[in-house]
Amino acid sequence: MYDQHIIYPGSVKNTADGWQLGARLPYYRGQILSAVEDIALTVDGVKVPRENVRFTVRGKTRTLDEVETTYDERWEFGEVAEVSVLQPGGLSAGAHTVTAAVQLRISYLPWSPVTTCTIDTTITA
Repeated sequence: MYDQHIIYPGSVKNTADGWQLGARLPYYRGQILSAVEDIALTVDGVKVPRENVRFTVRGKTRTLDEVETTYDERWEFGEVAEVSVLQPGGLSAGAHTVTAAVQLRISYLPWSPVTTCTIDTTITA
């Protein structure tokens, strides 16, 4: 249901340390950060190493391992978080296919659902 809305439109861009995108929570209500088990990214079919991904919400940046143990912060419904990738030089100029797969731990489900969003984007020089 929320899969097409995870990657915020027009948010994929290069940064000084790599590249980033805006991400929205694929769930109908906010979640404590420790319920976010993973945010897996791929670009043009190549998986981004988990240790290179950073998650920023309300000005606080964490590794994905730190997100798993953050019990006092939430990612609210509709809130755009910044998901950044440490990658020297960022993405090359041109067309790219970017996929974000968010895995959440939902208390009443016996499995951890993964919601995936794929977009085509272009990085300008």
